[in-house]
Amino acid sequence: MDKAVTSISPEAHSEIMARIKKAEQSHNVKVLYAIESGSRAWGFASPNSDYDVRFIYVHPKDWYLSVVLEDKRDVIEYPIVDDIDINGWDLRKALKLLKASNPAVGEWLNSPIVYINDENFKSQAQALFARYYRTERGLYHYINMAKSNYRGYLKQDKVPLKKYLYVLRALCAARWIEKHDSPPPIEFTVLVEGVIEDTQLLAQIHAVVEKKQQATEKSLVPKITPLNTFIESELDFFENNINKSDNHEQDPSYLDAFFQHRLSQATS
Repeated sequence: MDKAVTSISPEAHSEIMARIKKAEQSHNVKVLYAIESGSRAWGFASPNSDYDVRFIYVHPKDWYLSVVLEDKRDVIEYPIVDDIDINGWDLRKALKLLKASNPAVGEWLNSPIVYINDENFKSQAQALFARYYRTERGLYHYINMAKSNYRGYLKQDKVPLKKYLYVLRALCAARWIEKHDSPPPIEFTVLVEGVIEDTQLLAQIHAVVEKKQQATEKSLVPKITPLNTFIESELDFFENNINKSDNHEQDPSYLDAFFQHRLSQATS
């Protein structure tokens, strides 16, 4: 467990671990990796924010030896209960998405709040993600996330406070990828300070973070014109200046070896 105990209450942590254990027993799986996603991992959770728990699990070996494997359900999902949103992906599904540079997988692997990290799963899977990472996938994901949230929520006189941070996080993630050709960090403060040099703009963003940490999830604020101006400038930049790269290893043998090793460990 990395930083879970420092940012998750002991009561919530205990309940989350109990629910993960129950999922293992109910579905006859082994959870290899479990983390916090969303605003708590990003560092701007409100007092009433949900706990967004995500995990990767593996079945016993025989489960995968099936003619109808592709028809089997490869996710475990539960309804939100007591502000805990918990669901997971089968290891094979997660590795297929990893090979495709799925940004959600990258965010899970970079989460600073880790509940379960079986046999150094995190560092090994991070190395795989770096091997298969494709810049254009991340850029496409984050730019479109910024566009949809900006156009859908931030052009009114009163706007959802959290949407500013969603848009800024997506744009700064795209900037990070464009600058470093690598997956962006998850912690919002680390991310924005790594790509924004304007101290006045940074101060405005940090003020929004502080306000979000004290407000409810649905709080509205007056439109913040300087942030809107920055967002529109960044969207214009990415519309015309996307640096694409697709030179990364695509040989699936590394994923096969990792999958087989984890499967043998889980079922031995």
